[in-house]
Amino acid sequence: MNDISKQIANSLLQIKAVKINPHRYFVWASGWNSPIYCDNRKILSYPEIRKLIYTAFAEKIKKMYPDCEVIAGVATGAIAHGVLVAEILHKPFVYVRSAPKLHGMGNVIEGELTENSKVVVIEDLISTGASSIAAVEAIRNVNCETLGMLAIFSYEFDAATKNFEAANCDLTTLCDYSTLLNEAIKSGYINAEDMETINDWRKSPETWKK
Repeated sequence: MNDISKQIANSLLQIKAVKINPHRYFVWASGWNSPIYCDNRKILSYPEIRKLIYTAFAEKIKKMYPDCEVIAGVATGAIAHGVLVAEILHKPFVYVRSAPKLHGMGNVIEGELTENSKVVVIEDLISTGASSIAAVEAIRNVNCETLGMLAIFSYEFDAATKNFEAANCDLTTLCDYSTLLNEAIKSGYINAEDMETINDWRKSPETWKK
C-alpha cells in the first residue's frame, strides 16, 4: 500500500466519489447489488484531485511503458482522464466505444490510430474487467499493440484477475478496494458493524441481496 494509493483513497472518500452504505445497497450496471459504489467522474470537478490522478498515471506510464506512442481512454468514464494524460505526455489520444457507433462510419475507436501503434489504455474503474478487456481487444483488432492498462480504482475481484490474465494484458491501478477499506476504517467513515456487511457482500457479490 503506497502513499499515492492512500492519498487517492482518502480523496475519493472526501469528495464522495466512493460511497459506502452497508444499509442501503446500490445497483450496478451489471445488475449486481453492492454496499459500495464508485463514481470517478466526480474527480473531474476537483482540480487538485484531478491533477493528482493524471499526474500519477503519467508518471507510471513514463516508468513502465517508455515506448508508449498513443493513449486510449475507455468510453465514457475514462475519456477525460485519458485526454489529460495524453496532454501531459504530449501523445495522441483516441477513445474506445463500448459498441460501434450506430451511424456515420460505425466506429468503435474514435480518433486517428495508426496501425502498429503501441497503446496504453486508461480506464476509470475495474470490476470484473469484461468491458475493459473488450476495449483492449478492439485496439488489437486494428493491428495495434496494447502495452497495458492503467485504472484509477479496482474492486480486486478474482474474476478481473483471471480475465486480464486470459487476455494477456497487464493491469495497474492507482487505488484498490483493500486500500480504500483500510482508509475508510481509519477515518471512521465505516465501523466494525459496517465491515461485517461489506465482508459478507465480498464473499459472493454476484448473488448478494438477490
